[in-house]
Amino acid sequence: MSQDPGVDDVAAALQMSIGLCIRQLRQMQAQGDLSLPEVSALKRLDRSGPTSVTELATAEQISVQSMGTTLTALEARGLIERHPHPSDGRRSVLSITKSGTRVLGDKHTARAEQLAKTLSTGFSPAELRQLMAAAPLIERLAQSL
Repeated sequence: MSQDPGVDDVAAALQMSIGLCIRQLRQMQAQGDLSLPEVSALKRLDRSGPTSVTELATAEQISVQSMGTTLTALEARGLIERHPHPSDGRRSVLSITKSGTRVLGDKHTARAEQLAKTLSTGFSPAELRQLMAAAPLIERLAQSL
C-alpha cells in the first residue's frame, strides 16, 4: 500500500518541475526575438501602463542605466514610445505601442503552440487528462502564493 506524500515532498517536486517548465518556456526564442529583460519591461508596461525609466528600473530591481539600455532597444524597434512627463519637463514617460502589444501577444501564442505541439507528440490521452486535471490546482497554488 502506497503512503501519501508529505507536503514537503510535494512542494519540492512542484518547485523543481514548475521551475524547469518555466525556464524552458522562457528560453524558446525565435531568431531576432526579444531578450528576457526586454520582454519583462514590455510586460510591465503592458500591465501597469505608462511609467518612467526610474520606476521601471525599481520595479524590475535593476539599475536605471541597465533599464535605459533595454528601453532604448525597445524604442528603436517601435515597441515603446516616450512622452514628456506631465508635471516635470526634464523627465519622460514610457508606454507600450500597438506593435509592442502585438509582439507580446505573438510571443504568447508561439509558446502556447510549442507547448501544444510537445503535448500532442509526447503524451498519451491519459497523461493529457492528468495534466488537464492538475492545471486548476497549479493555478490555485500560484494564486495562493
